[in-house]
Amino acid sequence: MYTEIEYDETDHVGTITINRPEARNALTYTTYDELQHAVEHTTARCLVITGADPAFCSGDDVKQILSKVGDQQKAGQRPAPRLTPAAGALLRTNVPVVAAVNGAAVGWGMELALMADIRVASERAKFGELFVKRGLCCDVAGLARFAQLVGRERAAELLFTGRVFDADEAERIGLVSRVVAHDDLMTTAREVAGSIAANPPLAVQALKSGLRLALDPEWDDLGRWVSSTLGDLFQTEDHKEGVASFLEKRDPVYVGR
Repeated sequence: MYTEIEYDETDHVGTITINRPEARNALTYTTYDELQHAVEHTTARCLVITGADPAFCSGDDVKQILSKVGDQQKAGQRPAPRLTPAAGALLRTNVPVVAAVNGAAVGWGMELALMADIRVASERAKFGELFVKRGLCCDVAGLARFAQLVGRERAAELLFTGRVFDADEAERIGLVSRVVAHDDLMTTAREVAGSIAANPPLAVQALKSGLRLALDPEWDDLGRWVSSTLGDLFQTEDHKEGVASFLEKRDPVYVGR
């Protein structure tokens, strides 16, 4: 059924694996669609999301995603602002989600980790909200969930600098619940998911709904703001310089335009 993710389900625990290791599990439009479909159609009582080694998810596939954005701008097209559909699926599902972060979780890869209810990290994991380095803003989870987990000041520093940090720091600041040896990661994540799946599913779903009601913003409103703001930032010289410097492996020069 899927070409860029893998899905399996055992004992009421579903495992979604982003399977583009040659691209460090960078997300294409196909990956986004398959991730959304898997989350919306799972019959599991708990989900584990991970990536094929060596990375968890390195964010958007720069060449494919930004190439399409560039083509749309040249054609004078600007899609209606909306919440990213894959984000909507993850943020609205009543199925608990455990992220098993096995390597780099940067850009939208970090957003993906933030959209999980629980994060278990390998000792090899690294995290970073790199959007500012491309002249862009992050998606909704980087604004709402990140500050919730680590506090507004620390989230602001990491969002504004785009600094990459390791698993030990992620545990210290409260971003992940635990750090384990790399070879123990999937066993640990599935044990956590299994202990959740063993509980009465309606009660677990009610608890997740209650947490969402108590703590989450209006995701559609925030998603429209992010989408509209990205539409503006995609047209700036600084965004083009951020992408060009990344592809050319050189230091960027930003001009504030």
